[in-house]
Amino acid sequence: MHPRQYGDGGDLLVAHLKSLGVDTVFGIVSVHNLPLVEAVDRELRFVPVRHEATAVSAADGYGRARGSLGCALTSTGTGAGNAAGSLIEALASGTAVLHVTGQVESAHLGSGRGFIHETKDQLGMLDAVSAYAATVTSPHEAGRLLREATAAALTAPGGPASIEWPIDLQYAAQSDDGEPAPAATVPQPDPAALAAARELLARARRPLIWAGGGANTARDALRTLLEATGAGLITSNSGRGSVPEDHPQVIGNFATAPAVRALLADADVLLTVGTHFRSNETADYTLKLPGAHLQIDVDEAALGRVYPVRHALHGDAAGVLPALTGAAARAGTDWTARVAAVREDVRAALHDGIGPQAAVCDALAAALPRGAVVARDVTIASSSWGNRLLPFHDPRANLFPRGGGIGQGLGMGIGAALARPDEPAVVLAGDGGLAVHLGELLTVAQERPRLTLIVFNDGGYGVLRNMQDKYGERRSGVDLFTPDFARLAAACALPYARIAAEADAAPVLRAALASEGPVLVEVDLDALGPMKNPFTPPVTVPTA
Repeated sequence: MHPRQYGDGGDLLVAHLKSLGVDTVFGIVSVHNLPLVEAVDRELRFVPVRHEATAVSAADGYGRARGSLGCALTSTGTGAGNAAGSLIEALASGTAVLHVTGQVESAHLGSGRGFIHETKDQLGMLDAVSAYAATVTSPHEAGRLLREATAAALTAPGGPASIEWPIDLQYAAQSDDGEPAPAATVPQPDPAALAAARELLARARRPLIWAGGGANTARDALRTLLEATGAGLITSNSGRGSVPEDHPQVIGNFATAPAVRALLADADVLLTVGTHFRSNETADYTLKLPGAHLQIDVDEAALGRVYPVRHALHGDAAGVLPALTGAAARAGTDWTARVAAVREDVRAALHDGIGPQAAVCDALAAALPRGAVVARDVTIASSSWGNRLLPFHDPRANLFPRGGGIGQGLGMGIGAALARPDEPAVVLAGDGGLAVHLGELLTVAQERPRLTLIVFNDGGYGVLRNMQDKYGERRSGVDLFTPDFARLAAACALPYARIAAEADAAPVLRAALASEGPVLVEVDLDALGPMKNPFTPPVTVPTA
C-alpha cells in the first residue's frame, strides 16, 4: 500500500477529522497554526472563539453532546497555556478532545532563544493536563500521531489528547501510510470476583446501584439490571441520564440527602458502576456506604481508591453488567416502594428549599424537548437544583464542569449547540462565572447558535458569599460590578429577556427556547427573591 500524500498538514488534519465525522472545529487563528485553520475553514466549519480556553471547552461540549470527539486548535506558548484550564476539565471528565497546538519552527524547538510564542517545555505542560501528548517531528508521522491521539482520547477512561505541531512541518507536504492505531485491550474482571459478586447479588433483598459517568456507555444493560433487581438507582452528577430520570427507580444525584443516607445504611448490597466518589458528592468522603460493596470500573486505579470494596470488578460496564443480571434476585416490594417514596421526597424537599427559583426550574423542564442539552456553569442555580432537580433523560444532554471550575459553561454550551443545531440548547451561568469569558458573547453573536443563555445575576460570587455570611464575619472578594445585561445584549445584537418574578419564568423561557437563534435571559435574583434555604457548597470549613 502506497502512502497517501497531502499538500500540507491542514489537508491531513481535515482528512482525519472527516474520517471521524467531525464537522466543526473551535480555535483561534495564529501565525503558528495558519495552515491548519485555513484548511479547516475551507473544508469544515471553523468557529473563531475569543479565548483558547473556550476553544477546548467548546470542543469538549461538542464531543459530549454527540457522544464522540471534539477538536480545538490553539497557538503556541501562551495560547497553549491558556487552554490548560479547560484541558484539566476534559481530563477530569474523561471527555474526548483532540487539541492541536502550534509550535515554533523545528530548527529552533527547545533552543530557548526566545523565538516568538516559544515557551519552556510546552510538551511537558501539555502532558501534565492531557491523557496523551506528543510532538510532530516529521511530515511523515503526523497522521500516525493524530490516530494515536484520537484513540487515546476515545478509549476509556479517555480525556484530552494534545499534539504540538511545529509550523514548518505544518506547511510541509505530508505522507501518511494510514496504519491504524493499536486497538486498546478491554479489561476483563477476575472470574472469582465476578462469581462472588453474582452470589452476593443473588442473596440481596435491599439492593442499591450507584451510577457514575462510566455507566453512560452501558445504558441498556444498566436499565435491565435495575428493573431485574428492583433496586434504587443513585447517580453521581456524571451518571445522570444513564437511566432516564423519570424512571420510578431513579433516585438521582441525592446521595448525601438524609433519606438517601438512611437507604444506604439499610441496603444489604451496593453496586457502584464507573463512579469515582468525588468529594462534593460524598460530603468530603464522610458518606457511609454498605460493607457489601461491589465496584465496576474500567480504570483499575479507581477500584477501592475511595471506599473499601468487597468485590472489585475491573472491566467495562457494558460487558460486566449483563454477567451480573442473570444471577440477581428481586428486591422485596417494600424496598422498591421505599425507593420510590425517597425519590419523591428528596425532590419535593429540594423544590421547596429553592423557593422562587423553583419556577425557573419548572419552566425549563416544561419547555425543553426531551434530551435537549443543558450546560451548567458552576453557580448556585446549577449546584443547588440544576445538577439534581432539573431532569435529564440522556447523558449527552448533561453538560457541566466536573472539575468544578467556573467560566467553562458558556463554551461548553456553544460547542453543544453547534453539535446539535436542530434543537434548542441552554446554558445556566452566574454573572460571576460568565464574566470569566464574557468575550464569548461575541462568539455567540457571530455564530448565532440556537442557544438560550440564562444568567442568574446576584452581583457577584453567590456561593462564596453565602459561605462567608454563614461562617465568617465579613465578605471578601465576592461582591462584583455587574453589567447592564439588557444593554450588553443590545451591544452584541442578542435578543434579551428578563425574569424578575415567578410568573415571568414560563412565558419568557417558552419564547426563548422557541427562538431559532441565541437569546440572553437575565434572572434578576434581587427582584425574584431569595431561596428559602440559602445554598452553601458541600465543603469542609475548619473554622465553622
